[in-house]
Amino acid sequence: MDFKQIQELIKMINKSNIGEFTVEQKDFKLTIKQKEENITQVVSAPVVPVHHTAPVQAAAPQPIAAPAAEAPAKPKAEAAPANTVTIKSPMIGTFYRKTSPDKPNLIEVGDAVTAGKVVCIIEAMKLFNEIESEVSGKIVKVLVDDASPVEYDQPLFLVEPA
Repeated sequence: MDFKQIQELIKMINKSNIGEFTVEQKDFKLTIKQKEENITQVVSAPVVPVHHTAPVQAAAPQPIAAPAAEAPAKPKAEAAPANTVTIKSPMIGTFYRKTSPDKPNLIEVGDAVTAGKVVCIIEAMKLFNEIESEVSGKIVKVLVDDASPVEYDQPLFLVEPA
């Protein structure tokens, strides 16, 4: 189950009268509980299987008590030049150009990258996920400021393919 699916579940449960909802899979369990003052009746439903679309790096998921605040809508990015490839965010989270505050940026404009090279870190739910380039080439532009929130599928870098 990915982060976007979890957010949709939270929104649906928040709008309903369901007090508690649990999804269990092989090695993953998610429980969502509403505050008691919002509950007027309890509804139970059978567990529905959910298919994974990508591996999730998670250490002992914890129950989610309330939905995260909605991020303000981002203005649409300008169209990328025809000879570039865009590296996009695979998840919602906070974008970091460094592995830690005292380290240098992973990549700079003008740097050569190869497929599989780590280009940034995205923090989601206290987990730091390394984002790898899917193409080889030269970084033309960094589209996101360090330590700023990013949305799913948001462009992060422009790469001129080699």
